This record gives sequence, C-alpha cells and structure tokens, in this order.
Amino acid sequence: MDKIVPDPPLEPTTPLEQTIRADDLAKNREAIKRALDFYLCPQPSKARPPGTLFLIQPDVDTETLLAHACESLASANTLASDFADQLGRPQRNTALAIQQIIMLAELAVNRALDRVDP
Repeated sequence: MDKIVPDPPLEPTTPLEQTIRADDLAKNREAIKRALDFYLCPQPSKARPPGTLFLIQPDVDTETLLAHACESLASANTLASDFADQLGRPQRNTALAIQQIIMLAELAVNRALDRVDP
C-alpha cells in the first residue's frame, strides 16, 4: 500500500515564518561556533607577574646562585639517603634512585661553580 501523505505532512509556511526560522538557524549557528571556539580554541592566558614571597634578587652574581644550589642539593642528597635507610626493598630502590639523580645534579653544579671561580 502506497502512502500519499508525507510523514509528517508538509505544513504550509508563510514568508514571515520562513524568515523567523532562518534567523533562528543563524543564531543557533553563531552560538554553536562561539561554544566550539571557546572549548577548542581558548584564548592564551595572560602572563602572571612573579610572586614576591620567594624572590631572588636580580643583581645576585652567578657564583652565589651556584653555591646556594650546591648546598641545597647536598642537603637533599643527605635527606634522600637517610630516608632510603628507613624503607623496605622496593621503596628503598626508588629513594636511592632519587638520591643518585640529586647527586648527579650536585656534581654538575659543582663543575659549573669550578668554571665560574677556578
């Protein structure tokens, strides 16, 4: 059996209804574009000014900075070593690996310090 009437039946529209429907579609497209741009193409965030709680003076020389870095790494090395002594086998290996990385960084800073002040 053939169906003569389309499903749903076509409704006669006036030019005013077509204009309103076209405006709605345009507004929807604009809203969709804004939403996609907001999530897919975010605006880059503004650079934040540096915090002043911990601030290194800009006129500090390189030798002083390297000396403080070396002392901080030596302290971290000692802390990691002491912490590794209190751990069991699997965690101890991880702590010793961290200690070794700190030690290598300390050696690099010491070499840089030697080059600055032979």
